[in-house]
Amino acid sequence: MKIKEIIVVEGKDDTVAIKRAVDADTIETGGSAINEEILNRIKHAQETRGVIVFTDPDYPGEKIRHTIRQSVPGCKHAFLPKSLARGKNGKGIGVEHATVASIQEALSGLHQEYEQNMELISFDILLSFGLIAGPSAKKKRERLGEFLNIGYTNGKQLQRRLQMFHITQERLEEALVQLEQEEQ
Repeated sequence: MKIKEIIVVEGKDDTVAIKRAVDADTIETGGSAINEEILNRIKHAQETRGVIVFTDPDYPGEKIRHTIRQSVPGCKHAFLPKSLARGKNGKGIGVEHATVASIQEALSGLHQEYEQNMELISFDILLSFGLIAGPSAKKKRERLGEFLNIGYTNGKQLQRRLQMFHITQERLEEALVQLEQEEQ
């Protein structure tokens, strides 16, 4: 599987895992404190070949994703569920721990970030769907994030991520119905 875009990852181990799974070039951020030089390389990559942001499903990974989104709009995003990014011994979460199949699946389910945002799905709607507040909201958001391939989010992040990837209320409702059917 050959990837045209350049994949942005956090470190060398992530690059090794990506190259085991696909034929692609990477840019390593070297952690969550991305400097201007790295951001300029990512901007250049976006202009010439396109960029896929593929960071770890944890707080530092989300911070990197946010920094890139602020500086380099229009990137594609690949997400890996935490459950598929755990180390064999249960320690550590990261792209480097994922299987070849998990990485390939994440890269086949890309989401394009749109510069022109669509209308936010209201907080009240997310509340009525049980995605915000309540005893099972977190678990429901985790499952929804995996199903829509948008990664795990808290309530506020969910609203923004749905908007960023142009997921409509109708699509959200369809996904929730499918998830409910799978549970039964």
